[in-house]
Amino acid sequence: MKITLKEIAQILDGEIDGDENCIISGLAGIDRAGPGEITFVANPKYARYITTTQASAIVCAADTVAPGKNLIKVSNPYLAYAKALRFLNPAPKESGTIDPGAVIADDVKIGDNVTVYPFVYIGKGCCLGDNVTIYPHCFIGKNASIGDDTVVEPNVTIGERCTIGRRVIIHAGTVIGSDGFGFARDGAVYYKIPQLGIVQIDDDVEIGANNTIDRAALERTWIKRGTKTDNLVHIAHNVIIGEDSCVVAQTGIAGSTKLGDRVIMAGQSATVGHITIGNDVIVGARSGVSADIPDGQVVSGAPHMPHMQWLRMTGTLKKLPDMRRTLVRLTQKVEALEAELHKNQEKESP
Repeated sequence: MKITLKEIAQILDGEIDGDENCIISGLAGIDRAGPGEITFVANPKYARYITTTQASAIVCAADTVAPGKNLIKVSNPYLAYAKALRFLNPAPKESGTIDPGAVIADDVKIGDNVTVYPFVYIGKGCCLGDNVTIYPHCFIGKNASIGDDTVVEPNVTIGERCTIGRRVIIHAGTVIGSDGFGFARDGAVYYKIPQLGIVQIDDDVEIGANNTIDRAALERTWIKRGTKTDNLVHIAHNVIIGEDSCVVAQTGIAGSTKLGDRVIMAGQSATVGHITIGNDVIVGARSGVSADIPDGQVVSGAPHMPHMQWLRMTGTLKKLPDMRRTLVRLTQKVEALEAELHKNQEKESP
């Protein structure tokens, strides 16, 4: 694809400083881009490469000054990078055909331009919207539904009756609709509680590779519009995650927990069950959330605490050996003073 800098600026809603007729044919990192390629400075630490890069154009912050360079100045370079990457590297067009090696029940409703690869199983009563793509070795349980423009990558399992919205991406190896972890004790024996609910995933959600999302005990485990999960995330039964939230790798969310909108759960964080995390909360990496968190809080640590308090605590940890040695010396001095005082008191007594 060849495109002028002016056309790219219009797509990115940016302002050109340089030759608007410069032809761009690709995109590359700033330290290896060459003529004909456009590059980005989304992180300030790469700004030092602006003067040396061989790229034909640079997308950068609005206050960037680089004489002799073709610039597209934008308010959010990282967002502009994402938009340009998608435009300059469009996803390959799928075939819109169903491979004869797929096993599909007779009553499945299939929309227009649906692509189903070999070794896919789709059970009775399922519904696939327009432009759906299902890659090999996927299992779609009976009465499940998948919305328009959704992509299901290889080796994904979607359990019966689960509903997937439009423009959803489900990465390889994910299991949606596995049984929730529900057991009742009968003496020393665990008695399984049937998990009769579903998983509902709304529009524009992206689920990372090897996620496990359990069906609800009775109603639904619900991931709302625009939320993104990283790889290796576990979401237990009856969990509700609000809109535009972000759940990072190796996070575990215990049963019946409710997350608000725009929540960030950083890597290896976890929650106990039956709590509520408010809107716009940020949970730091490796934190353990043990109680409700109001809107807008930033927390870290296990058990969780306000982030600034956690920073002070962790800053103190590395000083503990020296503090212990100081405490031992002070204790010895106090003991010596007390012994001396005791001797003096004995001498003064009649």
